[in-house]
Amino acid sequence: MTTSPRPPAAPPLTERQEARRRRILHTAAQLACRGGFDAVQMREVAETSGVALGTLYRYFPSKVHLLVATMQDQLQLMQVQLRKHPPSGATPGARVTETLMGTFRGLQREPQLAEAMVRALTFADRSVSAEVDQVSRLTAVLITEAMGLDHPPSRDQLAAVRVIEHTWHSALVTWLSGRASIAQVRIDLETACRLL
Repeated sequence: MTTSPRPPAAPPLTERQEARRRRILHTAAQLACRGGFDAVQMREVAETSGVALGTLYRYFPSKVHLLVATMQDQLQLMQVQLRKHPPSGATPGARVTETLMGTFRGLQREPQLAEAMVRALTFADRSVSAEVDQVSRLTAVLITEAMGLDHPPSRDQLAAVRVIEHTWHSALVTWLSGRASIAQVRIDLETACRLL
């Protein structure tokens, strides 16, 4: 079996390109906060962020790409907060639960944005796999950093992290669809975190 070669990595963005990308992500988040997934229209994102529509599509080939990137951005912001204010639970499981419940509280403040990002993750096809993988990696880092270990996680702990990540994503979906309360989300996350 042969594998196709990976495409070359994109060159790093210049400072100006990174500023443009940040503006686009900020605009997408604002639109999603106001009206969820359907409110994020590529033409309006381009106009509001002051870029040509063609430029926007070079950064993000579709609305799903854009909203998955917005999820990456939100996870990175959560990571910064976690590093500033590490969880204080007595066990790794308690610290992870505290961290993930903190993310839920943040998402509760902007449920339309949360709905848009989760819908994008749910709709993502193979063309968005690299971006979805990055969301997964960022979530795993958030969890492993919250564990507060003084050594790299073991193979069993990494397996538990994957289960917790899947539980967190499923909990987001059930909460956003109104099928689970925040109290139920906490119970589910605490149960999964006991695996640690």
